Amino acid sequence: MSRAALGWVVLGWIGYALLPWYGFERADVPGLTGSGLVLGVKGAWWLLPIIAPLLMALRPTFGSAPRSESDWLIASGVLGLALVILQGFTIGLNGWTLDLLKNLFGAPGPRQAGMGYGGALSSTAFLIVLCHGLAARGWCRGDAFVTSSIGIVLALIIVFVFFPVSTILASAFADNKGNFAPMEFVAKFLDRSIWGLDCVTSDLRCGVAWNTLFLGILVAFGTTLLGLAFALIATRTGFKFKKLLRVMSVLPIITPPFVIGLALILLFGRSGALSAALYEWFGIPRSRWIYGLPGVFIAQLLAFTPIAFLVLIGVVQGISPTLEEASQTLRAKSWTTFITVTLPLMRPGLANAFLLGFVESLADFGNPLVLGGNYEVLSTKIFFAVVGAQQDQGRAAVLSIILLAFTLGAFWLQHAWLGKKVYTTVTGKGDAGIPLPLPRRVAAASYLTAIPWALFTVAIYAIIVIGAFVRSMGRDYTPTLDHFITAFRVERADWGIYFSGSAWNSFFATVKVAALSAPLTAAIGLLTAYLLTRQRFSGQRAFEFGTLLSFAIPGTVVGVSYILAFNVPPIEITGTGFVLVMCFVFRNMPVGVRSGIATLSQIDKSLDEASLTLGARSFTTMRRVVLPLLRPAIVASLVYSFVRAMTAVSAVIFLVTAEYNMATTYIVGRVEAGEFGLAIAYSTALIFVMLLAIVAIQLAVGERRLGRRSASANTSPVAVQATP
Repeated sequence: MSRAALGWVVLGWIGYALLPWYGFERADVPGLTGSGLVLGVKGAWWLLPIIAPLLMALRPTFGSAPRSESDWLIASGVLGLALVILQGFTIGLNGWTLDLLKNLFGAPGPRQAGMGYGGALSSTAFLIVLCHGLAARGWCRGDAFVTSSIGIVLALIIVFVFFPVSTILASAFADNKGNFAPMEFVAKFLDRSIWGLDCVTSDLRCGVAWNTLFLGILVAFGTTLLGLAFALIATRTGFKFKKLLRVMSVLPIITPPFVIGLALILLFGRSGALSAALYEWFGIPRSRWIYGLPGVFIAQLLAFTPIAFLVLIGVVQGISPTLEEASQTLRAKSWTTFITVTLPLMRPGLANAFLLGFVESLADFGNPLVLGGNYEVLSTKIFFAVVGAQQDQGRAAVLSIILLAFTLGAFWLQHAWLGKKVYTTVTGKGDAGIPLPLPRRVAAASYLTAIPWALFTVAIYAIIVIGAFVRSMGRDYTPTLDHFITAFRVERADWGIYFSGSAWNSFFATVKVAALSAPLTAAIGLLTAYLLTRQRFSGQRAFEFGTLLSFAIPGTVVGVSYILAFNVPPIEITGTGFVLVMCFVFRNMPVGVRSGIATLSQIDKSLDEASLTLGARSFTTMRRVVLPLLRPAIVASLVYSFVRAMTAVSAVIFLVTAEYNMATTYIVGRVEAGEFGLAIAYSTALIFVMLLAIVAIQLAVGERRLGRRSASANTSPVAVQATP
């Protein structure tokens, strides 16, 4: 047996024999303190069979044939996981969970709480031992790191994505009493309010599904074009203010979405600053045009363009200048080179940016809630189906299934567009060419697109900042610091500094959760991208779609599904900070996956193979070869996951507690109470903190070095002269 496999066997024994098996002390289920072995001896008989697979895992240490060793490891892992899952789902807080067991053995039966450190460690050990056994059988070319990585990522997706989502989606096929009722699903699915085509009437109202799909396509195109314009200016021009432009492009991502919506209302609403100015200066009547499709579209463009930019900038940087120079050597004009060489090599980035923009638009909740007006979309309909007067969980589940279908369709179209073409531009060969300057028409289009949008972003944030420093935006513009003092007051007491402001508790909890979830999100997302692009295994496409599942479902549904799934054994984590961290990790992981896939599509596999040929293991190859080339994707994943953990509202609104009250729920509470100044002041403070975090992440990760000179070294077209 390898040392790594033996180490995991030892950890499995430690989890079973020494660590507490259950996670909580419960007054209604006494006698749960102690390790699995101790509790089994004391009377928790259902924990005693776990000894068997632990003993089986030790059998290879006494010497056996390689084939026999792998058989023992596989059998130990399968049996151990099966026993943990079986006892976890059949015994609950109130006894047996299945009527069959109640009839056979009598009610109520044995009782247990949720899994603790011991149970989690032993379960993980069984999983890794199983993966080592499969590697010994030759799976993934016998690479234990790869098989273990696939096993861990797959297990995490099953536990924190498929399990909670399936819990709530199952209610789509049940009536209000929980009985199986497929005809109710059909009736809700075919409802006219979902699929109606009344767009030809004067009110321009379509079914909510068509509204959502149309908005998603518009936003996906818009965010991809804007993100590409910003990426081209940042990497292929000598624009003097490109760093400032880059900040403007990323700024909206660090703002709670409903704050952007509020700023748009304060600017373009009937009583908005710009509406008032246009009426007084030009006599243009005030209107409510900002409420509906235009307002939601603008707000989502502001919110999601940074995602496209973060994905595309690494892709644009990775395009080899050698290929473009070869095109111009063959006397192709700069426009022809851009269209036939540069743009096709951006396909992975464009496809992933479009997919993320589409999925983000579908799942967005805050912007349609604030600006939607009569333009209904699926995410808000789901929210009101869950928390409104209807309280129809089945209808919410049906609408969620429609969202999943749209996501699956976009995912399939993306793969069809990319096809099986090769987009490798980063190889192990020397490549010190200068990135060619953009064709004039492309540069002009990029400037005309990005700079006005950046100025518009500045105007939006000016409204937000002004609102934080005046008594009442739109009514009383008297300068004041009262909002900041109320939220962030600090006093000196006899025992030291006392944070007496009303926002400090939620601020510290939010920073703590975001700081924990960001590196986990980046690690799992980029590891998943590495497995999807560098390995081949059965079920790979289903595995890839599974990574998008929680991203596609609105946060309201994810929050409710986490409550339903993790409020009872075997995984009982609601009310803790851990459930918030896991929710953020798997809600935001797809950005790390998509940006990682886009970047890895450009990196030649021969770099990995050269490292492996020289004797390096897969883990060493990934750490020393792949990760340095993935720095743009690492920055994108860390930045996105951190700021989304700071600004998300729809999922966590169901998961927060008095101890872990997130910043966005505090802001929502202030908005509901009419304290807009306090809400905007808190949002301004969050923006400042997140800007500092983004700078720190950029400095910590650093820039990727490809041995190429920057585009600013050559801002004029390359002159190609024919040799006489």
